[in-house]
Amino acid sequence: MAFIVKEKLFSKEWFIAYSLIAVGAFIMAAGFVLFITPYKIVPGGVYGVSIVLHHLFGTPVGLIALCFDIPLTLLGIKILGPRFGIKTVVGFVLTAGFVDLLTYLWGDQALVENDALLSSIFGGVFIGLGLGMIFKAKATSGGSDIIAMIVAKYTKLPLGQLMIAVDSVIVLVGVVAFQDWKIPLYSLIVIFITGRVVDVVLQGISYDKTLFIVSEKPKELRDKIINDLNRGGTFIQGKGMYNGSDRTIIYTVVNRRELAMLQDFIHRTDPDAFMTVINANEILGKGFKSLRDRVSD
Repeated sequence: MAFIVKEKLFSKEWFIAYSLIAVGAFIMAAGFVLFITPYKIVPGGVYGVSIVLHHLFGTPVGLIALCFDIPLTLLGIKILGPRFGIKTVVGFVLTAGFVDLLTYLWGDQALVENDALLSSIFGGVFIGLGLGMIFKAKATSGGSDIIAMIVAKYTKLPLGQLMIAVDSVIVLVGVVAFQDWKIPLYSLIVIFITGRVVDVVLQGISYDKTLFIVSEKPKELRDKIINDLNRGGTFIQGKGMYNGSDRTIIYTVVNRRELAMLQDFIHRTDPDAFMTVINANEILGKGFKSLRDRVSD
């Protein structure tokens, strides 16, 4: 059972994990019911298939998704081992229940009428937010991802590419079923926004910048970074490609305000310096968020 993360029953961590799953499942369900399902958008996964069947035969979206999730999870456990714990089961059961409950209470009417594009955007935001919260609880979405994992085991193909392939096939099913080429375009918007929002939920919004600086005056820059900006850094010894001369590369991480201050200082101190600025999605360690806090989120 090495793949399953467990919390002590009724502990603080247990309540936080299952609260995230419950709230995330509700937000995901709201995204499907209010924005996605009414416009026949097919954003991959078991809910993409369920939405197609709902509009063709009138079947409940949540119930059909659950009918796919349960056997897929059992198959995944049999073939892949114990990667899918009780939290994953709770997650997809709650999501299915909330989808059908909200459909019963709200109906099939879109929250934003006659605007499929806006619904695609906010549907992606809602689904990504809910899915991100479920992921933070150390649960998984199950569903069609399990198919990709099984194929990856036997073919050794990259999992990420297989997940995209599975979702693409489901989107194409929607095109064939509804005979509308706008569906895959809206569906791609939902899939893209969902992925970006999941990243934001898991990693947070960061304004930090990673810097690599090659300068003839590394000591002056070191004093500025440590004494004025109160940041740390690392000297990396390198060699120039053109003439083979020794170079000192400064590696450091700063925020946007500190970047502007440092750029101004470098311009005045060594205008011939070479600097690379990279957006840092997540910084863990002293002076930033600790690795312990990140793992315990």
